[in-house]
Amino acid sequence: MELDKQYNPKSTEDKIYKLWEKSGFFNPDKLPNKRKKSFCIIMPPPNANGSLHIGHAVFVTLQDIIIRYQRMMGKKTLWLPGADHAGFETQVVFEKKLEKEGRTRFQIPREQLYREILKFTLENKKIMEDQLRKLGASCDWSREKFTLDSEIVKIVYQIFEKLKKDGLLYKGKRIVNWCTKHQTSLSDLEVKYQEKRAPLYYIKYGPFVLATVRLETKFGDTALAVNPKDKRYKNYIGKTVEAEGLLGKFKIKVIADETVDPNFGTGVVKVTPAHDPVDFEMGQRHNLEIKQVIDFNGRLNEKTGPYAGLKVEEARKKVAEDMEKRGMIVKVDNNYKHRVALCYKCGTVIEPMVLDNQWFIKMTEKPKTGKLSLRDAAVKAVKGGEIEFIPKRFEKIFFLWMKNIRDWNISRQIVWGIPIPDEKDKTGDVFDTWFSSGQWPFATLMTNQKNDFKNFYPTSVMETGWDILFFWVARMLMLGIYATGKIPFKKVYLHGLVRDKDRQKMSKSKGNIVDPLGVIDIYGTDALRMALVVGNTPGNDIIIFEEKIRGYRNFANKIWNASRFVLMNLKDYEFSGKTNFTKKDKKILKNLSKFVKETTKLMELFKFYAAAGKIYHYFWHTFCDKIIEENKKRLNNPKEKRAAQALLLAILATNLKLLHPFMPFITEEIYQKLPIKNKKKCLMVENWPD
Repeated sequence: MELDKQYNPKSTEDKIYKLWEKSGFFNPDKLPNKRKKSFCIIMPPPNANGSLHIGHAVFVTLQDIIIRYQRMMGKKTLWLPGADHAGFETQVVFEKKLEKEGRTRFQIPREQLYREILKFTLENKKIMEDQLRKLGASCDWSREKFTLDSEIVKIVYQIFEKLKKDGLLYKGKRIVNWCTKHQTSLSDLEVKYQEKRAPLYYIKYGPFVLATVRLETKFGDTALAVNPKDKRYKNYIGKTVEAEGLLGKFKIKVIADETVDPNFGTGVVKVTPAHDPVDFEMGQRHNLEIKQVIDFNGRLNEKTGPYAGLKVEEARKKVAEDMEKRGMIVKVDNNYKHRVALCYKCGTVIEPMVLDNQWFIKMTEKPKTGKLSLRDAAVKAVKGGEIEFIPKRFEKIFFLWMKNIRDWNISRQIVWGIPIPDEKDKTGDVFDTWFSSGQWPFATLMTNQKNDFKNFYPTSVMETGWDILFFWVARMLMLGIYATGKIPFKKVYLHGLVRDKDRQKMSKSKGNIVDPLGVIDIYGTDALRMALVVGNTPGNDIIIFEEKIRGYRNFANKIWNASRFVLMNLKDYEFSGKTNFTKKDKKILKNLSKFVKETTKLMELFKFYAAAGKIYHYFWHTFCDKIIEENKKRLNNPKEKRAAQALLLAILATNLKLLHPFMPFITEEIYQKLPIKNKKKCLMVENWPD
């Protein structure tokens, strides 16, 4: 019954986790008592391409708090773990590994490269799972899933065929966001934008002067365009004009299109359908030729004469010099600001390119069945209150993004991923990883034990970072409703990004990264978990630094020492007989009951940051500083001893239960030594106090 003099997280945590695993209580089917209500969280599958970082520690902590609380509330709780093959992201990580070895993926045969990445991923997956255990994740490992499991892949293919059958899938020659470094197309979401200054050139173009940043795409122009309402140019619409170019004279047609901004430059724009998404759409409307003049390596091709082989930036400078010499440039605005699209992984400037055989999902068109479009069905569910966003402000952001959604390119020109089943095209493209992970909630439950889908779908909560609201949450909503007719989850809890005490984003280059496993080694898991929760309001950035973690290590020691003191004074405690509590004792117990109710309310409202702070203050300042101190004399008085013992034991047991979701290891270790009636096998299946 006695506790060691000092709390040692290192020797405790592994032992306690083994106790939990052995108990079988992570599995909802093995929980004690009849549990009528189900509660389910599907773990956002971490990328199986490296160690867990502090962002992972945030989601593990928050989801584990939710699950442990609901389990103690008597619900049949399932937290289903998984890992993501993470397509493009993993291939990028693997390419860095190859670079260090002096190799490149372009030299390795496709099948061999796939096998190498698979081996690398499975090794990392194993490491990652052990790290999830270290963080205290009470998930059901018997139900664990991987996005490349054959049964998951089978469902992904079924949804692909369903989309095709419903007329929501098309394959075509479309403009895509092309990363010249990674040699793959990216979805609109995988492009980040940066405001840059660039020269805006006003150039002579036949009878016109027009403004452009991209001189080098001039060789791919197949029309000039004006706004149909622009009176300055109405006499030119539909006519062909002659212009002088660097490769000689040429003829070009003038078209009218509503998308042309009459206030940009001179109101005339050059149209290059092969290298600009707006121009591509214009080209489709006006049946323009698509003339590609930049290759997939980001160099000008043979259609550009002496500029062939030059990289885009070099070509732009050279073309500008040559046009200047020939008097083709009227003026240059060197202070022009515009948004430049970059690859979100490597920062390479995105080159819009036209690719054949690209699969696209129609996001805003109705399926052949006449039901709502993917977008409209998801919007309707949120507007109808079927799904609650925590915090609520993300609803507005969600609606705004959905309003502007475009068709989704799901083809990726990489090796690592689920191959697209396409008999006509043997290019070997794979699905965008978000296409498979967008099916994660229903795919995991459908491929699990017989009744899992029936018992746990829709899931209760989707907890994830706000930064993947569109990457993932919106897509799960759309695909989940489309595939099952039901929403995939009832609540969406969005946490913020992790920053240091100066509110700087954590990065290796800044040297401000907090390694979760490193700090666990020094301060213990419970201290890290508390540091990640207290003060962490949903949707806002999370501030974390070593001193904060050290502060909660001190709190863990306080819990240990207070518990040790109480246990040392319970050696002769007897359960039988009536306890004669004083008036003051009854008031303390009444306040304890009020404190429990307030804490429970905060837990129900998902205000874990406030609940954790409240328990911390009660335990330290009310229980330790006042109640224990006031009862020390009573413990030495035979007449008052039993009442003092019963009071301290009741408060300690209640606080351990309240603290358990937040600090599971230390609370379980102490609970195992508590002399209480009707004791459960583990604290994790105790009843939440009422």
